This record gives sequence, C-alpha cells and structure tokens, in this order.
Amino acid sequence: MQSRIIFDSKILSGKPIIKGTRISVEFILELLASGTEMGDILVEYPHLKREDVLAAVDYAAKAMKHEELIVVGK
Repeated sequence: MQSRIIFDSKILSGKPIIKGTRISVEFILELLASGTEMGDILVEYPHLKREDVLAAVDYAAKAMKHEELIVVGK
C-alpha cells in the first residue's frame, strides 16, 4: 500500500503525496477528519482510488507509531 505514497521535493515541498497527484496525505486526513466520507472524496477527486485514501490513512497511522511525545511543564 505504501507504494501509493511518495515524496517529491518538487511537489508540495516534499510532503507525502498520493503517487501521480498533487494531493497530500495531510489533505486526505483533513477531509476525513472534517467528516467527508470516502465515497464523497472519490466523487470529488475521481482520479483517486479507494486504495489511495486507505494508503494515506495507513501512512499516517504508521507515522504516529514513531512519534515521540514530549510533555513540557504543566
């Protein structure tokens, strides 16, 4: 699934994007977080496939596994 997510320094400053598009993982997550359903995303962006949206979510989940939480003073 991760072969659908690429990095290209010439597109969106190297943010992770859906291969063959200028659509970032971040944008897909923002759409989903705002309540947009996958079916609506696929209608609005017909060049995307279900697997692209799932790959974006999978990428984000894996990235979160490697994130370190640092608590600074309370």
